Amino acid sequence: MAASRERRPTITDVAKLAGVSPSAVSFALNGRPGLAEATKSRILAAAAELGWRPSRPAQALSQGRAGAFGLVLTRETDAVGADPFFPAFIAGVESFLSPRGDSLVLHVTNPAHEAAAYHRLAADRRVDGVLLTDMRVDDPRPALTAGIGLPAVVVGDPDCAQGLCAVSLDDRPAFAAAVERLAELGHRRIAHVAGPREFRHSRRRQESWEEAVRAAGLTPGPVLPGGFTADGGAAATRELLALPAAERPTAIVYANDLSATAGLAVAHRLGLSVPQDLSVVGYDDTPLAAYTHPPLASARADAQGWGAAAARALDEVVSAGRADDVELAPAELLSRASLGPAPHSAVPNQTAQDPTGPAPTSPNPAIRSESC
Repeated sequence: MAASRERRPTITDVAKLAGVSPSAVSFALNGRPGLAEATKSRILAAAAELGWRPSRPAQALSQGRAGAFGLVLTRETDAVGADPFFPAFIAGVESFLSPRGDSLVLHVTNPAHEAAAYHRLAADRRVDGVLLTDMRVDDPRPALTAGIGLPAVVVGDPDCAQGLCAVSLDDRPAFAAAVERLAELGHRRIAHVAGPREFRHSRRRQESWEEAVRAAGLTPGPVLPGGFTADGGAAATRELLALPAAERPTAIVYANDLSATAGLAVAHRLGLSVPQDLSVVGYDDTPLAAYTHPPLASARADAQGWGAAAARALDEVVSAGRADDVELAPAELLSRASLGPAPHSAVPNQTAQDPTGPAPTSPNPAIRSESC
């Protein structure tokens, strides 16, 4: 009897209580025409009395859907876990899917097996559509998914979407604001630790840094690869800080917070004070950025909101066959304590500002000051 009471009620149970056939229950619960209002009301009352709830997998199956979205990541598994972007992005996707009872199918693979992963998802009908992240130069995935009839949304610049719906967030204003702020504070040697060259957003961030340096009337400083990783950021920082004094940067703009946090630690180990000897700027505004020593200047890009917006767009593509591009609010620089005036020795005939005082107000609206 206890097992019977704990068993989830079925359509058959609802039909028995309402005195109708299971097909009539299906019609009523799915809002299909053809039933008298009195019969429909009786069925709905019976469903409410039994506590019947629709099975999302069954609903999806009846509609010819899988009830799941796919996300294929072509990265090393440890790199996925270390990158702060993906947990927040996935949380955003889940915030859309979970209330519906749908799920996210995550598949981590390598370049050699990437195409096969998409073919398998489409052939097995495991997902209704996929989110394409980490867009690369000459990326084959938009054409691939279109060719196999797998609905897809590009998480990135519309220029690389090849006709697919794109959900984008412009990171360029934050990099331009960071360089502009550093130039205002007297920095003349501003280096960049870049992400992987195959990613379009890595190249875009590097180009934004270079354009901003040139716009400030400066010569772009050294660029070293950091690979979006802590190890890469640390190695690049050691190399930059080992340069002769006349070439050594007084500020480093990193492509993400993970490499910037590692660079901050390297600077401390080498006996440098941040920001008195070196200014450090990251990107992503990860939760720990405000709690490093000193708090890390970074760019706030709403990865969680990006994930939710991408999931909504993909749902529209699956349901209606298309969706308009979505452009989210651009990334915003948060000018924390790791960003300060250039060292006295690096700014001849210029009085350095007190780094312990309030940050000077910038005319650039993309810059926002935030303390820990």
